[in-house]
Amino acid sequence: MTVDPLARLVSLEGVPSAFAAARDGIDVMLRDRGLRRTSPETTAESLLRGAHASAVLEGSTATLAEVRAGTGDAVAADAVRVSAALLAEVPTLRRSPLQALARVHALAGATSLPEDRLGRPRDAASAERLQELATILTAPTQAPALIVAAVLHAELATAAPFASHNGMVARAAERLVLVSRAVDEKSLVVPEAGHLALRAAYESNLRGYAEGGRAGVHAWLLYAAEAYAAGAEASPLRRPAE
Repeated sequence: MTVDPLARLVSLEGVPSAFAAARDGIDVMLRDRGLRRTSPETTAESLLRGAHASAVLEGSTATLAEVRAGTGDAVAADAVRVSAALLAEVPTLRRSPLQALARVHALAGATSLPEDRLGRPRDAASAERLQELATILTAPTQAPALIVAAVLHAELATAAPFASHNGMVARAAERLVLVSRAVDEKSLVVPEAGHLALRAAYESNLRGYAEGGRAGVHAWLLYAAEAYAAGAEASPLRRPAE
């Protein structure tokens, strides 16, 4: 019998209710604000906002206006390149998650790394960690999709299996899970903006995830539920483009 790799997380105190509330908020936003007004342009705006937020979290100083105009710094350009091609990786994530993650990293590092390091783990230990993450994405689980996305994000960000851009890859992978597992099929939530809005908590909870054992994982999950609610509020369905 296949072991559910996330089973122990589902019953942590406060986690089921926090993620149920986050999912309800996303569902309400998509249902009430999006059914008649959703367009490819709205998805593109969500991806652009996500690219800007992810770039800032990665160290960019570009503004959203600069990113929109294509005049941001190199980190912002990396994030936009990822976002522009990201949704094409949804079928790959379902079929071959390691290949999808490798492609996302190759996009992120395309202008800053030699070709032989694009999409490749840093070392044998990193390759093994990526294999473990593939198991999380492919094994049957009772955990809701939002928990899967949160765990994948934290694992990639803290394990840093690639030579660069691990945070950017982690945030892109999180969005891919939300799309591929039908939480947000048109990618209208902006989880990256949720993390940016809560930046101090985001960074401290990632450190706790890496260093704090079970308590750190618990705290990260409670934080992630809050961040997803903030990401729903950052959707262009809630806040139209200026």
